[in-house]
Amino acid sequence: MSNIVISGYYGFGNAGDEAMLNAIVDSIRDIEPTANITVISGNPSETSKKHNLQAVGTFAMFPIMSALMKADLLISGGGSLLQDATSIRNTYYYLSIMSMAKMLGKKVMLYAQGIGPLYNHSTRRAVAKVLKHVDYITVRDEISKEELLSLGITNVPIQVTADAVLAMHDPDLSIGENILSQYAMDLTKKRIGIAVRSWKSDTAYRSELAKALTKLKERDKVEAIFIPMSHPEDTEEAKAICALMPQSGVVLEGPFNTTELLALSGSIDVMIGIRLHALVFSSLLKKPVIGISYDPKIISFLQMIGQQAIGTMAELNGEVLYERIHELLQDTSSYTVSFNRISELEQISKTNAFIALSLLEK
Repeated sequence: MSNIVISGYYGFGNAGDEAMLNAIVDSIRDIEPTANITVISGNPSETSKKHNLQAVGTFAMFPIMSALMKADLLISGGGSLLQDATSIRNTYYYLSIMSMAKMLGKKVMLYAQGIGPLYNHSTRRAVAKVLKHVDYITVRDEISKEELLSLGITNVPIQVTADAVLAMHDPDLSIGENILSQYAMDLTKKRIGIAVRSWKSDTAYRSELAKALTKLKERDKVEAIFIPMSHPEDTEEAKAICALMPQSGVVLEGPFNTTELLALSGSIDVMIGIRLHALVFSSLLKKPVIGISYDPKIISFLQMIGQQAIGTMAELNGEVLYERIHELLQDTSSYTVSFNRISELEQISKTNAFIALSLLEK
């Protein structure tokens, strides 16, 4: 029986990170059903109950040390754990967990991570120092690999795979339909999903997005459904956009768990996303996506599926956005290459777990 500890931003209610944990655990159990898994979590009791595994607190150093002493492997990931755009402290925290595992002589793997951005010189030096001693690194895009190479990490195997979430099991879509049925909308109409977020002072996109959605509601007779990936901040951002629309869109009131968000992302016809994992969720369920960028990770994912961002939060053309959505509502043939690429990425994503467990055979 393999003993595995998983470290990441878990137990804090972030939909994308919770989905990644779900995917990692399921992928490991698909290969080794008896694997003994312990997760480091901000809410250990909830994580333990949800995934039927052991969990210890994020800052419970003695339980973390105890779990690592019993472990054969530490998995760090997925997601953007090593970046200093939003938090330097978190980067040092995840590095400390990896360092602790290596001091105890354990295998360490970075699992489908997105590396960077790393702006601070001292942060870059710290990341390079620790990662040169891990055993294997898989990253979700080429940009992350290039960042690692720029740090001088050439002695550790680095493999570009795909976002861990793409290995998730398909949800029961009736869960999404049941949620939508609780809101006043015409469920026979085409549906546009919208997953927004606030980011610094970038609000220029709001009016252009509102214009595009208004035109879609008036001309194409669609339902515009805002899906909050993180509640309440995404809900408030959605309401700010709806206030600019003559006919308001439908704002779903969260919070929703990972299964519900995945099912909702599959219950629409086209997804407009600023949140990365709204784009990933809908892609997984073979729905066309249109990305608005605020971070390189959005651009990287879109490039991997053969798409490009329609604009940014600072610069968005509502007419261009409308025309693209209108096209996809009529015919998705222009999206065929992306659908095929997504199917390929699903299989590639599953290799992350095979690589992790292969480390235990060496």
